[in-house]
Amino acid sequence: MKGKLASALQYTKHFVTTGAISETSREVEIEICNRLAKEGKVYVEFGMGLGNITKEILERMPADAKLYSFEVNEEFCEKVKESILDERLVIINDGAENIKNYVSEEVDSMVSSMPFTFFSKEKTDQILGTSKEMLKSKGSFSQILYSKIHYKKFSAAWDACEMIKTSNFPAGFIYHCSKD
Repeated sequence: MKGKLASALQYTKHFVTTGAISETSREVEIEICNRLAKEGKVYVEFGMGLGNITKEILERMPADAKLYSFEVNEEFCEKVKESILDERLVIINDGAENIKNYVSEEVDSMVSSMPFTFFSKEKTDQILGTSKEMLKSKGSFSQILYSKIHYKKFSAAWDACEMIKTSNFPAGFIYHCSKD
């Protein structure tokens, strides 16, 4: 319990950058990773947090693939460096808007838990546009949010978008998007 309480305190302390009061549930971890490319080489995660979705991505991706995980909170980056020892993981202490500074290859799949609710329209549009540009054709972009209000924006930004409601509390909405 001590670990879960400490984790919740970290998320609450950094609410504006995490957009959450605790780590995502196991249900969210599984659902958000359901559309990952099975034979991909390059994966990207935005909003690594303390690494629970990161672990799920690593478990599902091929042994010769690379995962670039972006996190703006330096403390979270340090904790994940200590807890996940996997040479396929590249931890980047920077925001998603700077992806092109770190990733030069086309991306097979992207997973995000960024708090778009707290982002400006310009920042949101820039991140979604750059993500779509970097994603391979037929690639997937999956996002967890705790509101349905972004569905219209995500539907407009992507060629296809489906929203799945989770049963946990508070209810999460996973946007599974793709590029044709």
